[in-house]
Amino acid sequence: MIFPVFNNQFKIGTKGLASTQEDMKSISNLESFSVSFDNGVEEFSPMEAQGWKRRLLTAKSFSISLNGKRDVGDVGNDYVASMYFVTGTAAYTKFEWTMIDGTKVAFNCVVNCTAAGGDSTAIDALEFEVLSDGKPEVTPATATEE
Repeated sequence: MIFPVFNNQFKIGTKGLASTQEDMKSISNLESFSVSFDNGVEEFSPMEAQGWKRRLLTAKSFSISLNGKRDVGDVGNDYVASMYFVTGTAAYTKFEWTMIDGTKVAFNCVVNCTAAGGDSTAIDALEFEVLSDGKPEVTPATATEE
């Protein structure tokens, strides 16, 4: 089966790292997202490999870049906008990404607001990244019968 991208769902913890499930709120008016993985690969050249490199994936992190419109009054959207000028641990929170197949990725993150504003006749932008902080909890989708 194939699904449209809009079937992805995102929630942000509106009480930082102290957020409970009740504090996880959707962010309205998101238009696009992209996921980037940053992998650490160690290379080594043991004698028995006769000059051929060996490799081992030893580290992982990821970030999700999200772009949308500023929606004053939406709890999730307002929370992200409240982080425009924060630094340090004030930028930590929880995030959930439910993928189109139902897989859920829950993780602590740093919120990095990257852009706001626009042309005088445009709708105000809300652009930000969530950068993983530690190992995510990945809950695989439940298989469904057709």
